[in-house]
Amino acid sequence: MRRALPALLATIGGLALLANFHTAAPVKAGASSVPTATTTPPSGGTPPPSGPSVSTTVPAVGGNRTGQFDGPAIPTQFGNVQVRVILKNGRITDVQGLQMPFDHQTSAEISQQAQPLLHDEVLQAQSAQINLLSGATYTSDAYQRSLQAALDKLR
Repeated sequence: MRRALPALLATIGGLALLANFHTAAPVKAGASSVPTATTTPPSGGTPPPSGPSVSTTVPAVGGNRTGQFDGPAIPTQFGNVQVRVILKNGRITDVQGLQMPFDHQTSAEISQQAQPLLHDEVLQAQSAQINLLSGATYTSDAYQRSLQAALDKLR
């Protein structure tokens, strides 16, 4: 009986701590559930396939390359990802998602939240060397690979 009471109190205390443990701030309805950009690989599961990234900047021909260049559709387990890069005078002015995973509700939510973040990352980096998004790792990896392939067409 002497051991039972401390064990019971320790168990109750441990359960109380677990019940109050929060891993992230609660997300309000309609708010983004995709965290900010990160370079941390996903925990658990198989990491997304990665291809070689050759160029790190936009290769401008004569410094005045202007036009639209489509990358290939990159398949992921959630759907294809394909981007179009738009250049003006050798600088990336826009990136458009031509195909993004929208087959399931979760995929659609992730794509809608990840696409603007990836767009901003590309415009800031002016290359395909962007941070992957935690929570949208496969989508951002495929986005990056399609973008790199489009930029490689400029060579």
